[in-house]
Amino acid sequence: MFTNQQLWRAIDLLAEKKGLSLAGLARAGGLDVTLFNFSKRTSSDGRPRWPSTESLSKMLNGTGTPIEVFMSLLTKASGYGSTGPTIPLIGMAQAGAGGFFDDAGFPSGGGWEEINMPSVNDENAYALEINGDSMEPVYRQGDILIISPNSNCRRNDRIVIKTLAGQVMFKILKRQTAKTIELESFNPAHDDIVFDLDEIDWVARVLWVSQ
Repeated sequence: MFTNQQLWRAIDLLAEKKGLSLAGLARAGGLDVTLFNFSKRTSSDGRPRWPSTESLSKMLNGTGTPIEVFMSLLTKASGYGSTGPTIPLIGMAQAGAGGFFDDAGFPSGGGWEEINMPSVNDENAYALEINGDSMEPVYRQGDILIISPNSNCRRNDRIVIKTLAGQVMFKILKRQTAKTIELESFNPAHDDIVFDLDEIDWVARVLWVSQ
């Protein structure tokens, strides 16, 4: 269980991470710019004051911060797990842009966030955040995928695939031949897809999904 002081410290850490003042952090969430000030952290009679869940939600949405990232800051503020492993995180839509992966499909460059890592035996593991509704009803926007680029992919595995055209997709590996790869969609409204292997940049196995 986290204390009032640890929660406020996590908010301070988020402001530092985003390069914002406390006023700027509040402004990003459309909140009163004084909401996170130190003077607002205790009531007039000296009792600790807690930020509301609504203000926390607006703060996270306004700064584009996944809840897992904030929880890792909260864990760090508590003094537990601060030395534990983390993995890089970006949104799936953002992943299609250049500069986030090297030629082997491993994460590289700047622009990545970090989250605490579940037990994954892959030094090149990373996380992607789902954008859009193409994986509904199985997965929803905001769910986090833990990707292991060094794991072998087998039929019926959940995978992330990047095409040479820059598309990044979360699919089910339905079938792979010497020349093609067939992908099944989670959302029945979306058709299955077949690519020639020479259209594919890389394929990586999904080991874990937060929901």
